[in-house]
Amino acid sequence: MCGRYTLSRAQAEIEERFGVEDCLGSSSPRFNIAPSQPVPVILNCAGRRVMDTYKWGLVPFWVKDIKGVSPMINARCETLSQKPFFKQCLARRRCLIPADGFYEWKKVGKSKLPVYIHLPERQLFAFAGLFDEWRSPEGELLRTCVIITHGANAAVSPVHDRMPVIVRPELEKLWLDGAVQEIKALQAVFAPFPEGDICLYPVSPAVNSPAVDLPGLLEPILDRSALTNQVD
Repeated sequence: MCGRYTLSRAQAEIEERFGVEDCLGSSSPRFNIAPSQPVPVILNCAGRRVMDTYKWGLVPFWVKDIKGVSPMINARCETLSQKPFFKQCLARRRCLIPADGFYEWKKVGKSKLPVYIHLPERQLFAFAGLFDEWRSPEGELLRTCVIITHGANAAVSPVHDRMPVIVRPELEKLWLDGAVQEIKALQAVFAPFPEGDICLYPVSPAVNSPAVDLPGLLEPILDRSALTNQVD
């Protein structure tokens, strides 16, 4: 799964990397993005790339009572087309969710060790995401999104059995293209990300609290052996 991630770059750099033409929301460096928080998303709006801010945790448009639904922060790519919760979004409401790293927790004995996972040189990338818009009976509009996951590649699997779908740059245009609606055409996006492009190291348990959002969370802790050693 993916329950925390980072987007520590300046807004101008994000806009340049993803070819954003219109920006409807601001983005400041963040080091511990958590579910239910507002996050930047990139959409295709009439052929133009737009960056906006949505709440992380999908609420489908067809929900009648928002109190009766638990927002979904992750969606398995293997079952997207089978679940009403996601099926319509997959066909028509896809987005890119910019990031420069994410956290997972490795079970070590009776504890869990937070691990920071990123690409070489902490380069920007995008998660495959879906979005939707829900409107209350009073007319209040809630825009939400979800991060798609698949089975972990060989680099991440020692930490967790799932990982977010990282969209390769050459497939970002395909993912945002609303004219592409067949699941078969989108399968290339769900291919495992190359393990050789994954970097990871253990970080402080301070990341466990979503209230902590500081650059120091990205500092590696000294004992890296916990990533490979088996602890009974």
